[in-house]
Formats: sequence, C-alpha cells, structure tokens
Amino acid sequence: FISISPGEADDVRVTVNESLLKGYLNALHEISDKYELPYHLTTLDAAKFPDVLSVERAEMDADAVSAALSALTEEALRDFDDMRQREGEQLQNDILSRLKNIDALVSAIEEEAPHTAERYYQRLSQKMKEILSSAGVAEERILAEAAVYADHIAVDEETVRLRSHMSQLESMVQGGSPIGKKMDFLMQEFNREANTIGSKCQNSDIARTVVDLKAEIEKIREQVQNIE
Repeated sequence: FISISPGEADDVRVTVNESLLKGYLNALHEISDKYELPYHLTTLDAAKFPDVLSVERAEMDADAVSAALSALTEEALRDFDDMRQREGEQLQNDILSRLKNIDALVSAIEEEAPHTAERYYQRLSQKMKEILSSAGVAEERILAEAAVYADHIAVDEETVRLRSHMSQLESMVQGGSPIGKKMDFLMQEFNREANTIGSKCQNSDIARTVVDLKAEIEKIREQVQNIE
C-alpha cells in the first residue's frame, strides 16, 4: 500500500460557501431583531459555522505519480540486487578461503597417516622382543600384524573422497545457478568423511587436525544456509 500526502500549499484551495453563509447571517439578524439581542459577529465567528469553508485539494497527476513510483521502485530493486551481489561475492570468497584451509588440513592428515602404522610396527616389534626374549621373533608375523593394523586405520579412501567433495564444492560456488540445497547435502558428506577419519585414526596429531577440519566444515555449512 502507498499513501500520498500532498505537501505543497499550492495543492490546497479554500472556498467559501456564500449562499450558506448568507443563510447563517440572515438567521442571526432575525434572531437579534426578534428577541432584541445584541448582534456581534466577527469574520472568525463566521468561518466557524459548519460547512461555510471547504478545503479542496488539486487532483493528482496519476501519470506523474506512477512514473515517480516506478523510478523509485527500480532504484530500490537495483540497490537490492547490488547488495545481494556484494553479499554473494563475500560468501564465495569466505567459502573458497575455508576450502584452502580444509585442503591444508587434509594434506596434513595424508602426511601424518603413514607414520601411525610405522610407529605401531616399531612398538609391536619391541614388545614382542621383550616378551619372547628367549625365543626368536618371526619377522613375518610382526609384518603381517602391522599390515592388518595399517589397513584398519588407513584413511586414504576418506581423504580421496574429501578432495573430490572439495572440487565439487568449488565448482558449485563458482557456478551461477541456485545451489544452496546441493551444497547443504554436500557438506553432510564432508562431515561424514571427517567423522570416519576421526574414528579410524589412532594418532593424537591426526585427532587434533580432524577437530580443526570439522570446525572449518561447520563454518562453511553455516554460510551455506545463506545461499539459495
């Protein structure tokens, strides 16, 4: 709804209903003469009689009003689109920046993961030698046990899928179509891989990195809620 209130004095015209005013004056004279009452009347008194004065406003130019409203509406919509464009660029930059952080964290996990199995092999070998000090230790048995453990804690598949998700998310962010829902689903996949890495790793350094990784994923997920 649009309300228009004229603010210019030229738009207002005050007129006198002369026939009605004469009627009031004649009636007052008649009362004064008939009942011998004093007759005192000022211009202000006459102006206060009901309906003696009427206020008329000039008719608005509908075409001019429509043109002014259209111009204001277009300007407001342009400003609105510009604001959304700026906000979108900021969201894009923030998400891409956090993707770089995730990439660095995944690289750190990939670099640290092989050392976990190696350290397990060394601990197992030392333990076996302490327990079986009087007997020979089968190297093949230790290697087999270490291989089973390494397979159990391997996170290669998860990091590969994470990098695939990262590439997909980057493509979405740089695209031009509505992708909010798709990005929301994709962030769930990010979380799933991070949780799997956290549950499989037997390494405190990787565990700390996974915490940072999940924090970055959550920050992106929060930003995704603002994207159509």
